[in-house]
Amino acid sequence: MSSHPNLTVVDHPLVADKLSRLRAASTRPSEFRRLVHELATLLTYAATTDLPLRAVPVETPLETAECRRLAGPVTVVPVLRAGLGMTQGVLELLPEARVGHVGLFRDEETLEAVPYYRKLPPDAADGLVMLVDPMLATGHTAVSATGQLRDAGCRDIRMLCLVAAPPGVANMAEHHPDVPIVAAALDRELDARGYILPGLGDAGDRQFGT
Repeated sequence: MSSHPNLTVVDHPLVADKLSRLRAASTRPSEFRRLVHELATLLTYAATTDLPLRAVPVETPLETAECRRLAGPVTVVPVLRAGLGMTQGVLELLPEARVGHVGLFRDEETLEAVPYYRKLPPDAADGLVMLVDPMLATGHTAVSATGQLRDAGCRDIRMLCLVAAPPGVANMAEHHPDVPIVAAALDRELDARGYILPGLGDAGDRQFGT
């Protein structure tokens, strides 16, 4: 988007349809989880259109064909806990990807992200890292999680989220301008508590029924 060069909003009928169902307050946790999974798969397709490839010879039933495969490893890193629901959707398209985890919680008074856990594959820095979190609100969690990935040596980082807000996108652009963000929607604003409007509520609570 011209006002947010680090953001790509996926404009697709299937994304729009599933997101509208995800937003509905009447959507039950089981359906919410299914929709998060499906949207994550669609966003993964959009986020990986330019992954580097390497040439490989493949023996077909008839002859040797010159084919192409991904050039490097891919690591999926969900932000605990809400990002867990997106992980399997990413793995639908990238089953060979490894999965790391970054744990942060939001201080409800300061709205700052407080880290409490990090576990990554030892060679995560050798390839693409896809950071997944349903909501990009203030951006504090995304900035902190990306910083932890940087500390681990990761350089090729992309973020997938379902719904983003302008302050979060701007915060990421300020601190990590080279990290592209792929989202299903850019919503209007944040309320006084830092929740996205119109948003879809607390993605973690709605996934897990808490």
